[in-house]
Amino acid sequence: MTAPVRFPRFYVTSPAPCPYLPGKSERKVFTELKGPHADALNDALGRIGFRRSQTVAYRPSCLDCSACVSVRVVAGEFRPSDTQRRNLKRNSDLVATVCQPWSTGEQFELLQSYLAARHPGGGMATMDESDFADMVEHTPVTSHIIEYREPSDGVAPGRLVGACLTDRQGDGLSMIYSFYDPSHMTRTGLGNYIILDHIRRAAQDDLPYVYLGYWVDGSARMQYKVRYRPLEKLGRDGWQRMGDVEQQRLVAAAAAERGRGAGEGAGKDGMPLVPQPFPIME
Repeated sequence: MTAPVRFPRFYVTSPAPCPYLPGKSERKVFTELKGPHADALNDALGRIGFRRSQTVAYRPSCLDCSACVSVRVVAGEFRPSDTQRRNLKRNSDLVATVCQPWSTGEQFELLQSYLAARHPGGGMATMDESDFADMVEHTPVTSHIIEYREPSDGVAPGRLVGACLTDRQGDGLSMIYSFYDPSHMTRTGLGNYIILDHIRRAAQDDLPYVYLGYWVDGSARMQYKVRYRPLEKLGRDGWQRMGDVEQQRLVAAAAAERGRGAGEGAGKDGMPLVPQPFPIME
């Protein structure tokens, strides 16, 4: 008798309007993550550009567009820019705690404030506390919520100002979704600080990469990802380092866009809260 085939079954979604580029449509290929080999499958798929949402791994599979490009930071070689060093110093008093993937009301309230300020009318704007619990807790792989709090007064934990749902993969940390206080009176750059902290954590744990999801050239919402160097992008020939000239041009363009009012957080990678199952066509 032959052994059962363990290769996952893949599906393709029906076309839908693209959330990043006007006039474009998007399609996704996806498979379910389940069973004792879910971590290994998630690792393998992550290396070829898949992202996780709850119990599903997906990647773009658009018919007439290839603008979505997977990117990752080379953690061990990362050197912060002057602006990033100032950010690290400014927020160095924050207390980061790696928590089990259990949702809390405090986290949900912070997410609601973040979405209302940064992504009103977005795909996640209507989610309720049950949806948020599903996003955090329905994971078949090694995941954590990393909380960022202001210092304690010695009696109660400090105020929660940021959080990130993070997968630990064999070759790095994958930032699934981060959110933070968008209107803090004295702290700026919290979203960038969360990324910088993940890069530091990966380097300390000898993990080569921090996966940032998809970068979309032409979408102002996604340009914050080019600020981290060295950056690798996934193409037809595998992972390749983004050239210094190209990255400098993109950083300058992102800075100009920010100056026109895009602001930090306007570039959130839109993690789909996927209904189960996806609308599919095989």
